[in-house]
Amino acid sequence: MKKLAYAIVLIGTITFSGCALQKMIKTGKNQQVTAVPSPLELHGDSVKFDITAVLPVKTLKKGKVYTITPTYEYGEQVQELDGVVFEADKFPNAATEQPQMTKKQSFKYEPAMASGDLMIKAVASDPRNGKSKESEKVKLTDGIITTSTMVKEVYYAAYADHGYNNKEELVPTNVEFFFEQGRSVLRTSEKSSDRGKSFTAFVADKNVTRTVTITGTHSPEGTERINSGLSEDRATAIETYYRQMMKKYDYKGLADSIKFILKPVVEDWSGFKAALNEYTNISAADKDAMLQIVNGSGSFEEKEKQLQKFSSYKSIFKDIYPKLRTAKTEILSVKDKKSDAEISVLAKQIAESKVSSDTLSVEELLYSATLTPSLKEKEAIYTAATKKDQSAAAHNNLGAVYIEMAMEAESDEDMKKYVDMAVAQLELSVKIKETAEAATNLGVAYLMQGNAAKAAASLQKAISLNPASEVSRGLNGVLGAIQIRMAQYGPAVSSLSKAEESADNLFNKGLAQLLSKDFQNARTSFIEATEKDAKYAAGFYGAAIASARLKDENSVVSNLSKAVAIDPSLKEKALNDLEFANFSGSEAFRNALK
Repeated sequence: MKKLAYAIVLIGTITFSGCALQKMIKTGKNQQVTAVPSPLELHGDSVKFDITAVLPVKTLKKGKVYTITPTYEYGEQVQELDGVVFEADKFPNAATEQPQMTKKQSFKYEPAMASGDLMIKAVASDPRNGKSKESEKVKLTDGIITTSTMVKEVYYAAYADHGYNNKEELVPTNVEFFFEQGRSVLRTSEKSSDRGKSFTAFVADKNVTRTVTITGTHSPEGTERINSGLSEDRATAIETYYRQMMKKYDYKGLADSIKFILKPVVEDWSGFKAALNEYTNISAADKDAMLQIVNGSGSFEEKEKQLQKFSSYKSIFKDIYPKLRTAKTEILSVKDKKSDAEISVLAKQIAESKVSSDTLSVEELLYSATLTPSLKEKEAIYTAATKKDQSAAAHNNLGAVYIEMAMEAESDEDMKKYVDMAVAQLELSVKIKETAEAATNLGVAYLMQGNAAKAAASLQKAISLNPASEVSRGLNGVLGAIQIRMAQYGPAVSSLSKAEESADNLFNKGLAQLLSKDFQNARTSFIEATEKDAKYAAGFYGAAIASARLKDENSVVSNLSKAVAIDPSLKEKALNDLEFANFSGSEAFRNALK
């Protein structure tokens, strides 16, 4: 009899439990469940969103659990997600207050997921007996917005400076002639001195000369000073002698291209003070006193008379003053260099081992690679440079060539081969010396290998090495694109604002601004991309998306019309793009895609 009673109680309990669960499902039909964002959005490699559920009052029953179970369903695949679990015991006021809960959700994205549905169902369960009741599945939102995948892949090869100056360089040659006290006649002894002979040899070589600057000076004593034209006459004497020598060595028209600059120096203590500072044949006290006089007040003549009062004056008159009676000549002649054509020919011969690598300097050899557009020829030249000189620049530039070859590769196999070759050279470069160029190229190589995080780290390293402005603009374009893929939109905007203003970089900047919800500036950047390239369909398409986010239908239609006129394949994309879901019923929108 007791067993029968127990069975009756158990059956009653199960029946009551089942009724309670059914009531929970029925009451829960009026639940409010939202997903934010809706539609879902892809950022980085994941889809992240919040599900918020608000239950009607009296939905929860004592000892029971009510679960909102979300799934993302695409094709025949189902992505299970975390349930939003309401335990009745945790909501003691559920009979009078609506229970509410938000649950963060995340799943890794696969391309097949682009078209799908976020579905939910309610499950009422009794943990004590394992019984449960389920509602039918309902759709919460359509598909996934994949605008973040529109980022343009950007690569860049950074070449180190070759160190060669292919511009005209002027080389100074200095000659100093001395004159007798109070005179401006260039003596035969000066012409035949070692200085004079060097001067003659220079003129005889017919060096291509741009300017000859002759500075005539005098010593401080009265005999020199009172002749105000003495300094100028000494400078003129050297010019006259120079012109005579050019005539002797048959300069012909070359002489007319030389500019003579005469600089007479009158009543100037600079030369005297410099010589006195170096002079050791008088006492330090006398030297200091003399310097105080010439640095003090008074006329040039008054100062010279005060110097004459020193017992050591005879020494400076004998040893210093003669050196101040000069004409100092600075000749700026053109440095002898090989022509670009000569350098190109010799570099090719070096690369083919037909002439010695010593035929060109390392700088000339590295420079020669810039004179050819052929990557194969560049490769041969930089390879020769690495053999001639194990420099960081040579290895880096060879690595940069392999980066460019990888960029142009027609197969994944060739691309991988060139990237591996680039990394080998760049690692050698870094071992010799860490440079911004090598760090940039390594970053690009890592990106080509599919390691975005390692690529970004290498590019940040390059920035810390203070790259040249051209390299900085190049690497920031690459870095900005990587940061978008990593969902680092603020840093991406910063990087791309410092990048070269190419169509791709401006597009990526607009995309980063769009994804960080700066829609107005995003549209501006997209339009700037089309101004760089009038056939840049992606720019107009991006501007249409930004306009959709701004709820500007006219701009959506206008930009989509331009985009599909350039690239008709964008019609189908736009028709299925959830960015334009709010405009799909518009006649103007449909007409834009005809």
